[in-house]
Amino acid sequence: MAESAYRFQSVKADLLNDICFRYIERNDMKFRFVIIAVCCFFTLAVRADEGMWMLGNLDKQTRRTMKELGLQMPADKLYSSRRPSLKDAVVSFGGFCSGVVVSEDGLVFTNHHCGFSCVQQHSSVEHDYLKDGFVAHSRSEELPNPELYVRFLLRTEDVTKRVLGAVKPGMAEAERSAAIDSVMFAVSEEVAHKDSTLVGIVDAYYGGNEFWLSVYRDYNDVRLVFAPPSSVGKFGWDTDNWVWPRHTGDFCVFRIYADRNNRPADYSPENVPYHPEYVAPVSLDGYKEGSFCMTLGYPGRTERYLSSFGIEEMMNNDNQAQIDVRGIKQAIWKREMDRRDSIRIKYASKYDESSNYWKNSIGVNRAIRKSHILEKKRAMEQELRRWIQQTPGERETLLQLFPDLELDYKNVREANHALAYFAEAFLNGPELVQLALSILNFDFEGEQKAVVANLKAIVEKYANLDLEIDKEVFTAMLKEYRSKVDSTYLPEFYGTIATRYGGNDKAYVDSLYASSELTTPRGLKRFLEQDTTYHIYDDPAINLGIDLIGKMFEINMQTREPAMNIARNERLLNGAVRRMYSSRNFYPDANSTMRLSFGTVCGYTPFDGAEYDYHTTTKGILEKVKAHAGDVDFEVQPEILSLFSNRDFGRYADEKGEMNVCFISNNDITGGNSGSAMFNAKGELLGLAFDGNWEAMGSDILYEPKMQRCIGVDVRYILFMIERYGKAGNLIRELKIASGR
Repeated sequence: MAESAYRFQSVKADLLNDICFRYIERNDMKFRFVIIAVCCFFTLAVRADEGMWMLGNLDKQTRRTMKELGLQMPADKLYSSRRPSLKDAVVSFGGFCSGVVVSEDGLVFTNHHCGFSCVQQHSSVEHDYLKDGFVAHSRSEELPNPELYVRFLLRTEDVTKRVLGAVKPGMAEAERSAAIDSVMFAVSEEVAHKDSTLVGIVDAYYGGNEFWLSVYRDYNDVRLVFAPPSSVGKFGWDTDNWVWPRHTGDFCVFRIYADRNNRPADYSPENVPYHPEYVAPVSLDGYKEGSFCMTLGYPGRTERYLSSFGIEEMMNNDNQAQIDVRGIKQAIWKREMDRRDSIRIKYASKYDESSNYWKNSIGVNRAIRKSHILEKKRAMEQELRRWIQQTPGERETLLQLFPDLELDYKNVREANHALAYFAEAFLNGPELVQLALSILNFDFEGEQKAVVANLKAIVEKYANLDLEIDKEVFTAMLKEYRSKVDSTYLPEFYGTIATRYGGNDKAYVDSLYASSELTTPRGLKRFLEQDTTYHIYDDPAINLGIDLIGKMFEINMQTREPAMNIARNERLLNGAVRRMYSSRNFYPDANSTMRLSFGTVCGYTPFDGAEYDYHTTTKGILEKVKAHAGDVDFEVQPEILSLFSNRDFGRYADEKGEMNVCFISNNDITGGNSGSAMFNAKGELLGLAFDGNWEAMGSDILYEPKMQRCIGVDVRYILFMIERYGKAGNLIRELKIASGR
């Protein structure tokens, strides 16, 4: 799943409703619609199922709500900085996903799409692990992934007072930002100075009104143990992505290794399996409608405090650019992937990543319109304006808040539009451009380990590049960018295309690729070996990169002052909302730090006359395979279909003898939560979160309680596939099975 947004919440719905409707009774009829809309908007925040809570800052009210919903384990078993707790079983997986430790020998469960790039890197036409899956039958067969790491949270600490102590009255926003950054860096560095195996990161919360330090320990030797075939791990592919009902076995298994003292170590054959502080027990008892469920992971970013002006900006620029540009690029990739296995393997991972965000942007823009999110946000802002005007202390400083926000967003709109399309068409477009920019930005004087890792990443790009496909993409990107922006935002090489190539984009691209040494690793090799006959800055691809950097800098300079003003005023807006509703129990926006969400397993009604159940079974896989005959996105190996048809599910079956595949809860998640552990009331593993649902794609901006659902793969289905398809009963024996028939 992909993902981004900000969130706020309270837990006193009845009290809030009383306040809202008393206010309505005291005011003119013309304000009734606005106030009702505002009350509805904020009532969303009082629901127990909304919120991405900081484990180290769970207040009594939130803990009580969890108990009322059914939590059976003590709150101090969720998080402790002194004793092993549930948080010690949950990891940030590679910095872009989540995972959960399930054995004393460091086995980690995460999503198939989180491990997809690793599976792809180890695949070839001869060993097609994407198509056939992968099983390590012994520890010696487990495959290393040099660029992959997992991160454990050790503790969190509120450092707001120290960070904001650097802010002086009258500071300009740029000065304020620089002062804060300096303190944040110092606090972070102190952690590593005390213990070189630790990583300290200070993050901003509530738009920069609070700051918390998170202390982590990273493990860099993470090996692939098991991956199901893509027919399981990505069943339904783009068609089913972000959709319920779902039948995707989105899981992958890795193992963490450490040195003989159980400390972090780079990959070495001498390393041994890591022994964790806490192992998540696995439940075979499943769930029912209304069962308590909590999700623990590392959600990326949300935007629930963002102003209505910011939401419009996101819709019309960033999201629309992704929709327009990626759709063109992906169509070219997919056509060639379907034609040739070699291209499918090369392009599978980057296609997967690109298409995930592409479909997300489509869904977000659709949801904003369909759910009237802008209207609800504007109603809230109107009420905030009234409160500011009626509150003397606020009126003095915030009277111009909304006019200033509106003006600055207006002033930056055209430049941001160009930057959005620039990023998609060039920075995320042709891979030759990406290679040139990587080389231009390469720090050859950096730490040797980092230099080697970055060089490997560049070489890996070459390994997964087809020049003819890239040329076609480049040609398409040139046309698309030209059609979407004002001519003042065109880089200089567009003039070259017009004059030297008669406006023929393809002729320009063909000439560029024919004359550049960077189309293969040869040019980079000659540069690194200091070949005096090759001057890299004369290479046409490098010249192109310099042209792009110059234009991007020029456009960025146009946005600098308004962007600073926007950052300040969005922060002030965030703080004002919390002061206006000071009795509420707010939670901060997601920012890639560990968060807990909780609620219940439950279905939903997406539209009139339709009702979705809370789980799916293997029956649905068989039905979809038949209904989509001939569609490669729904093709499944005969031996897997046979497993389902035989219905010999053993202890992994539910009470009716069925094999559950996926289930849904109203837990609050976003991108980065992929691979997050989904626990029952006892803290036992029920499954792995991997997606949200199409009807609630605007949830990163506004949580929709009736619609938003977290889609997870059932742990029993995971174990069944490992044991029956993978013949890897040894992995099952490592687990701590907490219950089951």
